[in-house]
Amino acid sequence: WFPGEFQNCLLLFLCFPLEAPLEHNSEMSLSDSGFEPGKKNFLQLTDKDGEQPRSGTADSSGLDDSSQERFIGPLQRDGSACGSGDYSSPSYSYSSILSKSDTGYVGLVNQAMTCYLNSLLQTLYMTPEFRNALYNWEFEESEEDPVTSIPYQLQRLFVLLQTSKKRAIETTDVTRSFGWDSSEAWQQHDVQELCRVMFDALEQKWKQTEQADLINQLYQGKLKDYVRCLECGYESWRIDTYLDIPLVIRPFGASQAYGSVEEALQAFIQPETLDGPNQYFCERCKKKCDARKGLRFLHLPYLLTLQLKRFDFDYTTMHRIKLNDRMVFPEELDMSPFIDVEDEKSPQTESCTDSGAENEGSCHSDQMSNDFSTDDCVDEGICLDSTSSTERALKPKSLLTFELFSVMVHSGSAAGGHYYAYIKSFSDGQWYSFNDQHVSKVTEAIILVSTNAYMLIYRLKDLSRNTKFLAVEDFPEHIKSLVQKEKESEEQEKRQREIERNTCKIKLFCMHPVKMMVESKLEVHKDRTLREATEMAYKLMELEGAVSLDCCRLVKYDEFHEYLERSYEGEEDTPMGLLLGGVKSSYMFDLLLETRRPEQVFQPYKPGEVMVKVFIVDLKTETITPPVSVRAYLNQTVTEFKQLIAQATGLSAETMRVVLERCYNDLRLLYVPNKTLKAEGFFRSNKVFVESSELADHQVVFTDSLLWKLLDRHGNTIRLFVLLPEQSPGALTNRTVCQKAGEDTDGPLEGSKGNRKSVEAILEESTEKLKNLSLQQQGSSTSDSQKSPDTSDFEHIESPTQEAHSNSSLCVAADNRGLENRIRATPGSSGGASSDTENPFVCEERSDSEVNNDRSTSSVDSDILSSSHSSDTLCNADSGPIQLANGLDSHSITSSRRSKAHEGKKETWDTAEEDSGTDSEYDDNGKSKAEAQYLYFRAEPFSQDEASWETQKCLVVHVDKRITLAAFKQKLEPYVGVVSSQFKVFRVYANNQEFESVRLNETLSSFSDDNKITIRLGRALKKGEYRVKVYQLMVNEPEPCKFLVDTVFAKGMTVRQSKEELLPQLKEQCKLDLSVDRYFRLRKKTWKNPGTVFLDYHIYEEDISISSNWEVFLEVLNDPEKMKSMSQLAVLTRRWSPATMKLGPFQEVILESSSVDELKEKLSEVSEVPLENVEFAKGRGTFPCDISVLEIHQDLDWNPKVSTLNVWPLYICDDGAVVFYRDSREEPLELSEDERNELMKKESSRLLKTGHRVSYSPRKEKALKIYLDGGPVRDPGQD
Repeated sequence: WFPGEFQNCLLLFLCFPLEAPLEHNSEMSLSDSGFEPGKKNFLQLTDKDGEQPRSGTADSSGLDDSSQERFIGPLQRDGSACGSGDYSSPSYSYSSILSKSDTGYVGLVNQAMTCYLNSLLQTLYMTPEFRNALYNWEFEESEEDPVTSIPYQLQRLFVLLQTSKKRAIETTDVTRSFGWDSSEAWQQHDVQELCRVMFDALEQKWKQTEQADLINQLYQGKLKDYVRCLECGYESWRIDTYLDIPLVIRPFGASQAYGSVEEALQAFIQPETLDGPNQYFCERCKKKCDARKGLRFLHLPYLLTLQLKRFDFDYTTMHRIKLNDRMVFPEELDMSPFIDVEDEKSPQTESCTDSGAENEGSCHSDQMSNDFSTDDCVDEGICLDSTSSTERALKPKSLLTFELFSVMVHSGSAAGGHYYAYIKSFSDGQWYSFNDQHVSKVTEAIILVSTNAYMLIYRLKDLSRNTKFLAVEDFPEHIKSLVQKEKESEEQEKRQREIERNTCKIKLFCMHPVKMMVESKLEVHKDRTLREATEMAYKLMELEGAVSLDCCRLVKYDEFHEYLERSYEGEEDTPMGLLLGGVKSSYMFDLLLETRRPEQVFQPYKPGEVMVKVFIVDLKTETITPPVSVRAYLNQTVTEFKQLIAQATGLSAETMRVVLERCYNDLRLLYVPNKTLKAEGFFRSNKVFVESSELADHQVVFTDSLLWKLLDRHGNTIRLFVLLPEQSPGALTNRTVCQKAGEDTDGPLEGSKGNRKSVEAILEESTEKLKNLSLQQQGSSTSDSQKSPDTSDFEHIESPTQEAHSNSSLCVAADNRGLENRIRATPGSSGGASSDTENPFVCEERSDSEVNNDRSTSSVDSDILSSSHSSDTLCNADSGPIQLANGLDSHSITSSRRSKAHEGKKETWDTAEEDSGTDSEYDDNGKSKAEAQYLYFRAEPFSQDEASWETQKCLVVHVDKRITLAAFKQKLEPYVGVVSSQFKVFRVYANNQEFESVRLNETLSSFSDDNKITIRLGRALKKGEYRVKVYQLMVNEPEPCKFLVDTVFAKGMTVRQSKEELLPQLKEQCKLDLSVDRYFRLRKKTWKNPGTVFLDYHIYEEDISISSNWEVFLEVLNDPEKMKSMSQLAVLTRRWSPATMKLGPFQEVILESSSVDELKEKLSEVSEVPLENVEFAKGRGTFPCDISVLEIHQDLDWNPKVSTLNVWPLYICDDGAVVFYRDSREEPLELSEDERNELMKKESSRLLKTGHRVSYSPRKEKALKIYLDGGPVRDPGQD
């Protein structure tokens, strides 16, 4: 039953796991051969004796690839858009993209959004004249780089499209020759624009070659653009060339589209009459006359390109739109009706043409001339103007008939979509769909009903000129060489893919003697032996010179559990494919390149063993040694396990206590001798602590024993780097802060009384200096005004040494025993001595206003007095506050003054109390209310040689993370030099971002090893207090927002009281001399917008809601405060004068209601503009709502039809809204072009400096460019 065309084939029946060959001369029935009735049976067609399967009877359909691959399989479903069964789903397999489509054509891979490029390239490839001409061009490598040569890369692409056996090939080499980078792949462009740009680039590259005029010969036509006087027949004209004809789909202002391409062509050449105000000035009549203006085809190209203008602009919505109207286009287009459109002739008006000038000229009835040069009529086109109208009418229709062969379709909207192409093969007349990687056959009916056709390409039907594709045997020699080169490259790629399919890729780890744990990826062929793989791993890990190859081996490893699963003794010659279980995309295990010293012997690791890390605990010195690894079996008893540990460590098994840490800080004493390790909870990788001493601690209950306390401390102790303030007096000697008097001793105390006294003396002396500095600053500020008790952050600084005599002691630590790892230099700690950006501990938060308005006080003063470090917000030295965890920014939490502050539960993130409402750990004087339970704390200096640490004091603190923030601060008091209520703790995150820790009752459980902490001087918040940043509002200044100070407001405080406490700070730090009796106000600040005005009798937390990182404006008034009630509304107004093109200063008006009529009355009063002539509009964007004077008159929504201000489109519900107003009688100033340009420059400069203009700007479309020199010149600083 095998047809003759498969006479050289060997059929294999596939039935997993067996493959049975079927001989074509076998007499066995299909059922005897293993075929199953009623089920799908698959056949695989393979080579026989090295000969490819070939067809003996089937027609090749004229395709260029003589060795098409065919397969036996189920037919594709009817109506399928794809030509291959491999593409029955959108996701195709890797193997399907490597095999050529059954159509015989090759697709193009879409890089990202390059479907428009693929459609055009396939169209050019399927154009015989273009492809043949491209093949005849020979690339000279000595003259140009092949990478940047556009014609050469197109030539390579066409060769691959014709000869490759892949389903789809890449276009990256072509786009690279365009000078494009990877970002261009994500830009979708117009296919017609690409066609123009590519043709221009090819013309430039083909200069001085035989193909120099190829584009013009194939695609260029000529039009006459004429104007004819209807009185005397005088005609003025100009000749234009075109590469494509743009056809309007829907005329401007019309609701109906043209029904066909013929209608659109007729409209394209239909002349229009110039009459009335549009009359034409006739050179002959010397006056304005009625005239006809139109276009006339002079020359039709050989390849006619029609662009259907589907993208338009809707002037109603002011958006781009796409027209999806159906336009019928014929398969054969007769252009004869469109080349003889003449006006009705009269004795006064006769049509004429003239070529007296190269591109333009004029003639009239008595100057007739038909000397149009025949040189303009190239062989590939049709010159229509060299013959008379009668002769053109007598021409055979076939000379003016064009055959459709390419339809490029755009599906989608004006914002984006997808391009694909329907192309007819001139070899077999079959239509194909080229949709990126997919190539399939389609019918003419599908094409002609398309409603999204965008570009149509026709070819002139002329048997004497129509050419066929070059066959492979007719290729020029340089193309044959290129074919051979690409074939070898493809074969090499195929071999490389085969190698990739047989390569095992697995994670490789190695404990490097110098680099510690190193991770890499081992790629080894499945047939390579374990010995060869070990050599490859040895070289990969760069162990040569550090360890000999004989001291290395590969073992199976579980990196997640740090577990050595097994070793491979005696399997050195086993292939890696067998050891690893085959070639897989990923493995459930890893490999470890294990090393040993020359005198050591590798320990065998057997499957089923568990790995145990054994830590030895010394109760006398309270230290824990680094771990020793041992391997055990899960069925071993605890007694056998102790003996195993005794052999490995030398400890006595009789007195040994073994503690298993099953999970984090879950300690289990193994005291049942006959219990197995599996029953005790051992797993693949385990951690145990062992202790073997004669101390009485054995007799104590485990949870009360010293061993348990030591292990508990070990599991909860973290290491922190603490950066102290530069002026803090703590002594940086090796010291340990011990427990307070009366508490249980947790360890031996060492040190001398003399040492303690010297440390205390240094602390007391430095603290006294800080107190004197603070008192001097207080004295200078209180001499001018009365100061409240809480004005300064440091009025009541108490020396911690006073408490040290009675509550605590300082002692010198014994030594550094117990530290398992040395303190290493932290990343980013090197660099300049004073560079904040290079020091990971230093991060000064600066607002946008502070950058331009640096305070004159010293760094010490700013730390002590202003404490200008925002609490409870992540900050960066170069950026403002970022969003909080609840998704709101730090300026949007404050509610409107017209909402009740006491309604609902309010978050107080920046207070010293927790959300649960528990009291602060400190009382009003900063004293500890209760003695905290003792938790481990040990500090020692962090010594660094780098210059960046010379001026900074840093501690390495080992502390139990269950300690509260309050207790932690108390432990730091001797090192900072002030009591804990007078300094703040900031946690340092990545990129030097800081977060102030203020919740005193919370523990350090969120901290981990090597976290960084910065200590800053400044009064810590008490219960009910909020940190507030104060900015000055200057509405008529170029920079209306200026940072002043950081201060603290308290719950229950009135606005007047906060003003009184703020005045000394303003005078001392900002040189701003104000008094409560002088006119100034506080108001809400939301980003840069002024908001609710706070009245003196308002109470914080009752009338005014306060939230984290609160910000307020301070506004100095010229007149007494006019705001007396919350029902009033303060609006900032600004007059616009169209006659002078100027904006006036801001003026505030106070409204008693939200009435539009009242607003107009107030505006009339302040401007003396009659009420009926007042027009207003709300400003846009953030304050001060800047807008160009060239746009304000038209762009704003003037005089909205509303009666109240609190409805759409105004929505003025709070103080601080900006309203522009104008006199409706004023007409805009008329500007000359030069004046407008000059004003435009000034406005652009002004708006650029203020940076306040807020407008939506969609992503700009990048212009499509092809770079002939290999790529654009990029600005190095652009990135």
